Amino acid sequence: MATRGVEGAYQGALRAFQNPMLALLHQTHAPFVVTVLAMVFTAERPTVAVADTHAEINDALDQLRAAGYGDEDGQPLPAGTARDLCRQWVQAGWLVRQVSDDDVEVYRLSAYGVGALEVAGRVGGARTRVSESRVRTLLDAIERLAQDADPDLMSRMVRLHEEIQQRQKELTRLEKGGAVETVADEQLLEAAENVLHLARELPADFARVAESIKAIQRDVVAELRHDVRPTGEVLREYLARGQRILDATPEGRAFAGALRLIGDPAQIDTLWGQLRTVLRHRFTELLPEQQRRELTEISRRIEQGVKEVLAAQRQASHVITSQVRNHDPMRDRQVDELLRDVMSGLHRWIPGSRRGEAVEPLRRLPVADVGHLRQRMTDPRPPQPPAPLRDWAETEEMPAVDTRAWGGPRYAELHTHLAAFAGGAASVDVVAAFRAAGAELQRPVDLLGLLEIANGAGMTETAEVEVVDTVRPDRTRRRFALGGVVAANPFGADRSGGDE
Repeated sequence: MATRGVEGAYQGALRAFQNPMLALLHQTHAPFVVTVLAMVFTAERPTVAVADTHAEINDALDQLRAAGYGDEDGQPLPAGTARDLCRQWVQAGWLVRQVSDDDVEVYRLSAYGVGALEVAGRVGGARTRVSESRVRTLLDAIERLAQDADPDLMSRMVRLHEEIQQRQKELTRLEKGGAVETVADEQLLEAAENVLHLARELPADFARVAESIKAIQRDVVAELRHDVRPTGEVLREYLARGQRILDATPEGRAFAGALRLIGDPAQIDTLWGQLRTVLRHRFTELLPEQQRRELTEISRRIEQGVKEVLAAQRQASHVITSQVRNHDPMRDRQVDELLRDVMSGLHRWIPGSRRGEAVEPLRRLPVADVGHLRQRMTDPRPPQPPAPLRDWAETEEMPAVDTRAWGGPRYAELHTHLAAFAGGAASVDVVAAFRAAGAELQRPVDLLGLLEIANGAGMTETAEVEVVDTVRPDRTRRRFALGGVVAANPFGADRSGGDE
């Protein structure tokens, strides 16, 4: 025997026994746990209020202790109250505590708990035998698998023709007065046991689908709270994921396929009619009362399981949608960071504090004092009306300054001055011409006007930087720095033409 093979098999067995279902069956008080869970949670009552569960388990404990169980020589019973036991079972994964639609806290069996009860029921009840019914079920499943997997058209047509011929032959025989072939009661009992064996696995399967959906819901909400993407992108992705929650797990996809068969109310009614036909047969009198009750409840269990899965899907979609619509990931992260800062500050404060030291509570969170924020991009000062005009006395003299001096450039005077300064030269230095002008032509606007005339005549900039002093009409001075400018003499051609 290979050492590596033994080690791998042993590790697989260790992982299997870490499963909560096997852990339930392997513990010391497993008979008591299986008993009370099977009595409290039934097909008619899949969820039980927390208070009712505690009361029923306490009553079961009292009855068993009064009967002598739990003594040193008897079967061991767990210590503690029903509340403590239920808390342990929730932590172990056998029970699930949740809030129902009418805001009542209830317990329900988890998928592991349902599976453990199923295993215990199979072992404690009638043993499933290798019967004609079980073998036929296996052969039919294999045949259906082969037909679905075979894409050959001719093979499919041949099988259909053979089936039609067989059905037509049987119909013709019955039409001619042939008797219906009866089946022995022993074979019917074997077939009923096979049906019950298959039906016992459905509750655990439904519970696993519902729990896989809830696990996806928790994962999606956790991812959403830590998401750093834009809110619009988060909305689109998680709303779509909430609508397709059944497609997110293998269990959900398998259930979606089964739902096409058992989700139709007409199909459930047909199933219930077929079960009533079976129960009216005389062979069912040979079945134990528990098995007859299980046959009666098959359709109800299927309907209840479908409702449980669909309810889990609706709840998951609602929770994800509400989380996306009502929670801002950025705000949640800020709150988390604030709480972490508070905890860090508490850890720093505790080592240096004394026992019984009074702590001044924080009545409210601090608010940043930012004053008044600007509300517009213009001057932050509020608009003020202009200063009122002072009263003008009629005896006062008018100002001597010509108000026209505050206007634009004097183009005519500037043309005359530039022509006189240039003389017969082909070009003229604009800055030198401005400096040579009189005080009335040395205003800042006249400098701009002179540059405008030079630009119209065609000017060239030099690499030198010139500094020019200008005089305003009120005799205040303003200094400008500009690049040197040489302009062509716009009057040289006219003057030379007249001389000729």
